[in-house]
Amino acid sequence: MHYDTLLLALKDSPLAAWADKLPEQIAAGLCEKRYGDLAGWKASLAKLPSVVASQIELSQRVQIGSRSDCDEATRDDIRTALQELIPWRKGPYFIHDIHIDTEWRSDWKWDRVLPHLAPLKDRLILDVGCGNGYHCWRMLGEGAKRVIGIDPSPRFIVQFHMVKHFAGANYPVDVLPLGIEDLPEKLQAFDTVFSMGVFYHRRSPMDHLLELKNTLRPGGQLVLETLVIEGELGDVLVPEGRYGMMNNVWFLPSCATMLSWLRKMGFSNPRVVDVCPTTTEEQRSTEWMRFHSLPEFLHPDNPALTAEGHPAPIRAVFVAEA
Repeated sequence: MHYDTLLLALKDSPLAAWADKLPEQIAAGLCEKRYGDLAGWKASLAKLPSVVASQIELSQRVQIGSRSDCDEATRDDIRTALQELIPWRKGPYFIHDIHIDTEWRSDWKWDRVLPHLAPLKDRLILDVGCGNGYHCWRMLGEGAKRVIGIDPSPRFIVQFHMVKHFAGANYPVDVLPLGIEDLPEKLQAFDTVFSMGVFYHRRSPMDHLLELKNTLRPGGQLVLETLVIEGELGDVLVPEGRYGMMNNVWFLPSCATMLSWLRKMGFSNPRVVDVCPTTTEEQRSTEWMRFHSLPEFLHPDNPALTAEGHPAPIRAVFVAEA
């Protein structure tokens, strides 16, 4: 897992001041003493065979290579190594005709978000809490100049590098083992910043909005997707215990409340561009994610409620400018 190309590119970019600090941050985020399983995941990455991809598609889906690029024995080796990183949560991916059927149909979310974005061509993009980087690849497919994803989970970092292993090191997309709190203050460098599926995990919603704003250049665009509730201005659900079997859910605002918070934190022209209930077709268990998923997180007698009795998940996408 090398970042030399990224570090070199940053030295001649608005992120130059960050480049000197990044190697130390990356090393800390991928410390095997902190993450006992990391050595095994890295071993799985290291044993991936080298196969030249005859085609790479990123605009309609993430497809790297085809069935004719390698023999069945090599494909079996690839599948075995990829499956050693289960669970795969964001996708789907198609790697030399191996379909990584992830827990989330993240392509559905992308299809809902994409029509409402400022064109991504030639933009410097940050994806906060990007998981294994699925949406980062789709951003690159829209012509982004460079995409940087951040996520503190080493498993997701290794999954990303497995995909990049087959795509090739020259693609200007990277996923770093960092949280947003690890970024320098007031970077004001990115043209577009995504925060999708992160907001409700933050203890302080206003602090998160300010962190996001500080990463954007003046006029840059924020794309924020989060769980919401139906309601009026001022309505917020703060689950006392779990929400949908998750114990790290803090604030679920109404759309009107979220818009008010964005205005309060100084964003321009905040608007809600999509509201969509999460279905058990979009989030579910698969061969590549064999644990409980949304069907088990909903109330067994009333799927309009979570297992705890809260309103079932509804996700909204908000767009605003710095």
